[in-house]
Amino acid sequence: MAFIRKKQQEQQLQLYSKERFSLLLLNLEEYYFEQHRANHILHKGSHHERKIRGSLKICSKSAIFEPDAISQPIIKIPLRDCIKIGKHGENGANRHFTKAKSGSISLIFSQVYFIKEHNVVAPYKIERGKMEYVFELDVPGKVEDVVETLLQLHRASCLDKLGDQTAMITAILQSRLARTSFDKNRFQNISEKLHMECKAEMVTPLVTNPGHVCITDTNLYFQPLNGYPKPVVQITLQDVRRIYKRRHGLMPLGLEVFCTEDDLCSDIYLKFYEPQDRDDLYFYIATYLEHHVAEHTAESYMLQWQRGHLSNYQYLLHLNNLADRSCNDLSQYPVFPWIIHDYSSSELDLSNPGTFRDLSKPVGALNKERLERLLTRYQEMPEPKFMYGSHYSSPGYVLFYLVRIAPEYMLCLQNGRFDNADRMFNSIAETWKNCLDGATDFKELIPEFYGDDVSFLVNSLKLDLGKRQGGQMVDDVELPPWASSPEDFLQKSKDALESNYVSEHLHEWIDLIFGYKQKGSGAVGAHNVFHPLTYEGGVDLNSIQDPDEKVAMLTQILEFGQTPKQLFVTPHPRRITPKFKSLSQTSNYNATTADSPGEESFEDLTEESKTLAWNNITKLQLHEHYKIHKEAVTGITVSRNGSSVFTTSQDSTLKMFSKESKMLQRSISFSNMALSSCLLLPGDATVITSSWDNNVYFYSIAFGRRQDTLMGHDDAVSKICWHDNRLYSASWDSTVKVWSGVPAEMPGTKRHHFDLLAELEHDVSVDTISLNPASTLLVSGTKEGTVNIWDLTTATLMHQIPCHSGIVCDTAFSPDSRHVLSTGADGCLNVIDVQTGMLISSMTSDEPQRCFVWDGNSVLSGSQSGELLVWDLLGAKISERIQGHTGAVTCIWMNEQCSSIITGGEDRQIIFWKLQY
Repeated sequence: MAFIRKKQQEQQLQLYSKERFSLLLLNLEEYYFEQHRANHILHKGSHHERKIRGSLKICSKSAIFEPDAISQPIIKIPLRDCIKIGKHGENGANRHFTKAKSGSISLIFSQVYFIKEHNVVAPYKIERGKMEYVFELDVPGKVEDVVETLLQLHRASCLDKLGDQTAMITAILQSRLARTSFDKNRFQNISEKLHMECKAEMVTPLVTNPGHVCITDTNLYFQPLNGYPKPVVQITLQDVRRIYKRRHGLMPLGLEVFCTEDDLCSDIYLKFYEPQDRDDLYFYIATYLEHHVAEHTAESYMLQWQRGHLSNYQYLLHLNNLADRSCNDLSQYPVFPWIIHDYSSSELDLSNPGTFRDLSKPVGALNKERLERLLTRYQEMPEPKFMYGSHYSSPGYVLFYLVRIAPEYMLCLQNGRFDNADRMFNSIAETWKNCLDGATDFKELIPEFYGDDVSFLVNSLKLDLGKRQGGQMVDDVELPPWASSPEDFLQKSKDALESNYVSEHLHEWIDLIFGYKQKGSGAVGAHNVFHPLTYEGGVDLNSIQDPDEKVAMLTQILEFGQTPKQLFVTPHPRRITPKFKSLSQTSNYNATTADSPGEESFEDLTEESKTLAWNNITKLQLHEHYKIHKEAVTGITVSRNGSSVFTTSQDSTLKMFSKESKMLQRSISFSNMALSSCLLLPGDATVITSSWDNNVYFYSIAFGRRQDTLMGHDDAVSKICWHDNRLYSASWDSTVKVWSGVPAEMPGTKRHHFDLLAELEHDVSVDTISLNPASTLLVSGTKEGTVNIWDLTTATLMHQIPCHSGIVCDTAFSPDSRHVLSTGADGCLNVIDVQTGMLISSMTSDEPQRCFVWDGNSVLSGSQSGELLVWDLLGAKISERIQGHTGAVTCIWMNEQCSSIITGGEDRQIIFWKLQY
C-alpha cells in the first residue's frame, strides 16, 4: 500500500547513498545541514587510542556521527546537552565556548544516544553523565567553520522559548539557502531552458529536507542543500500525470507531483516558503503538460464510482487525495473506515448486515453508552465545544498500525522509544473493541487494511517490541477466527469493502468524513464534532503574533491530527448497485420489476447493440445528407421500421422523407409560424408537432391531413414528449403541462380528447423538457439556465438547480434515471444526481452544445459550429470531434438500439450517420 511503497522508495535512495543514517534520526522539525568525513577518536592521547572511521553530520539540533562499520552504533549528541564545543586540547578553564583554530573538534556533553548498533532497529540507548567525544575531520581547514556552526546552533538550542529557537534556526537555514543556488551542471541536457528557481523543502513522512527547486522546459529538479539522499531528484515533465496543490502545516504551501494515474504514492512532495512560488511552479507544470487534463473533481470521481467504473477502494483513495490526504504527511494520512463489526465468528458472512459496522455513525457514536457520557460532557462544556478529545486519524494512530514495517518512524515520533507493549497493535479484535469502548479511542483505519501487502501485520523484521503483562512477546498481529492467514484477512477485508452492503451505505460514511456532516449543524446532528483546531480554517496561523504560541499550536495540530478538506456540502448520492437497477421504474426509488423471459432475451440483445454502438461512437461517419428545409431543422422522429423520417423546421413545415427512395414524400404546413419539435405516436399513424403559434398539431399519416389541434398555451410551445397516452408540452409561457390524450378509435375519423392533468409552473420560459424511461420523472430547462427535476406521480418539484449562465439547450435522463445531463448556451455539460440534486460533474467547451444523446457515460453532442463532439464523462475529456453541418447542429435522433443516428442543422440539412464497427 501507499506507506509501504513510499518506504520502499526511500530504501532505494538509502541504497544509493549506502548509509545507515536517515532523516528519521533527527528530531521533529529538525534539519540536516552538512556532513564531513571524520574519525571518532577514542581514548585520545593514551596507549588505547582508537579511531572509528565515519561521517560527522551537522544538524540543527544535534551532531550525529555515523561509523562506517555497521557493528558500531550511530552516535547522536543533542546540542542542548552540550557543555562545551571547541578544539580538543584548548584551555579547559575557559568557561566560554571557544573557536577552534586547528586540530580536532571536541564536544563535552551530558547525554548521548546510541542508535542502530549492528544495524538493528531498536529503541535508542541513552548514556548520561559528563563525557567528551573528539572528532578528527579529514579536512583540517574545515574545523573552524564547523565549530562556528555548532556554536551558533547550540545557542539556538539553548534559547528559553521554543518560538525563539525556531526563529533562529529558520534564519540560519534561510541564510544557507540564500548563499547557494541550484547547480546547473545537474541539468540532463545542456540545451534545457530555465523557467524558474526557488527555495523549497522536500516532504517525506515526519521530516522535510530543504534545498532548491528548479524547473526547465523538460524537467523538474530538486537539489537538497545537504546532498542527501542523492545530489538531485529529477522528474521528467512528460511523465507527470497529476499535480495537486496541498496545504502543509495548515498553510497553502504544498505541491504534490504524480507520474501515475491512480497511485496514492507521489513522486515528489514539495513545501515552499511562499505561496506564490508554489502557485508559479504549479502553473509552469500545468501549462507544459500536453496531455494534462484539468484535475478531476470529487464530483467527476463520484460519477465514475456511482456508475461502477471505480471500486469503493479506488473512490476512497481519490477522495483522500482531493481532501489533501497524502502518504507523505502522517498528520493528513489517508483515512479509511472500519467496515467489519464481527471479529469473533469462525466464518465471515458478508450477506448478513449484522456483520458490518454502522457507516452512518462516526466511531465515537457506535457505542450508545459511551456516546451518552460524551454528550453529557459536551453539553456542559463552554464554547468552543467538541465531542471527542482525540481524532480518528493522527501520526500516532498511523504508526500504531504500521510499527512492524515502519519502526524507525515510530522511534522518531516517540523520541527513540516504542510504545508500551500492551498498547501496541497486538490484535485486530482488541483494537476494534477498544475503538468501541475506549474513553478516548475513536480511530478509523488506513488504506493498508484493504491492500495486498500483509507486511504491516507480520513481524518479519523480528523487532523486539516488548513483552505484554501476560508474559507473551509482541510479535505478529493476532487475526480474527475467520481469517486463516494475513493474506486471507486482507482478502476478506477487501471483499467486505466491495460488498453490496458497503456499496449501499458508503455514502453515509463519506458524508461524515468528507461531506456535509463534517462541519456545522450536520456534524452536531451526527455526533461528529472534533476539536476546532483540527478543521481547515480552524486557526489562522498568520494572525498569531507570539512565536511561542504559533509553534505550540502548530505542533499540537500536527500531532493531534487534521480533519480532511471538506469536499461535499450536500448529501452524497448512494452508489448504483444491482439491487437498485430498477430505480428507473418509479420516482420513489422503491419498486422492483420482473421481466418475462421473452422480453429479457430481447433486452439482452438490445443492450448488447447499445454497448457495441457506444463503444464505437468515435468512429461515426457521415453517410448521406439532404437539404429538405428552407430554415433550420428543429425536430426529427423516425418510424419504427426506419423507412420514414419526419422533420420540423423554423420554415413552419413538417416534412416526410423516405429513407429508402431518398426522396421527399410530403410537406405539410399548419401555420406560418415555426415548428419546434415533433414525435410519432405508437403505431406510427400520427405525428405530433409543436409550434411557436402556441399550438400542438396532430397529423394523420394515413389520411394525409391535420387530425387535431391542441390550443393549450399562451406562448410558443418549445418541446413535446409523449408516453402512455399522456402528452407533455413545454412553453415559453413558463409552464409545462401534462395532458391525458385518449387517441381516436380510427385514425383520421375522430378527434383526440384532452384533459389537463397537471401544470408545472416555472418562473421563466421553458425551452426544453425530457422524460425518464418510466415517465415518472421530468426534467425541464429554462431560458435563465435553471434545470428542474419534477416527480410526475405527485406533480411536485424535487430539485431546482441553477447550473447554466444562459439558456438550457437540451436535457435528458440517463438510461437508469440516476442522472440528468444538461447542455447550455454557456458551453457547459452538467451532470446532476437525481436523488440529491447535486451537480456532480461539469465540463466546458468553447461553444454551445445545442443537442445531445447519451448512455450515462458517453455523450454525442451537436455543437454551434456544426461539429459532433464525443465526450467521455468519466474521463472528463472530449474523445473525438467529427465534422458535420456547416451551421449549428440543432437536433439529433438516435434509435433504441443506438445503431442509427440522424442530425438536423441550421444549414437546413439532415445528415444520416453510420457507425464503423
